[in-house]
Amino acid sequence: MRPLDEARMRALKVNRVQLLDLIDTGPDHAFITELANAGCITWSQRDHIADTVYRRDRNEKLLKFISRRSVADFNKFINVLSRQQAHLVPLLLTDGGKTFISF
Repeated sequence: MRPLDEARMRALKVNRVQLLDLIDTGPDHAFITELANAGCITWSQRDHIADTVYRRDRNEKLLKFISRRSVADFNKFINVLSRQQAHLVPLLLTDGGKTFISF
């Protein structure tokens, strides 16, 4: 599996603050459970995230895990995000509306 490429890493880095504030991992952990079901994070990573009290800290861990995964896993993340929190997808697929990442 290919590690994340520079464009995807840059999208995560540039939009990090917004993603930390905006991703809704929810108190019921349904979103991170969906990510584990899709295979873009492992179940142990899901449990590690779920054990974290504050949403921003959960999002920090989630983004760290996603940044260490493969391009295929990043694409799975985007697919789940598009179903659950579609308003955040443009932060990861465009660079100010200029550069699009295909997946």
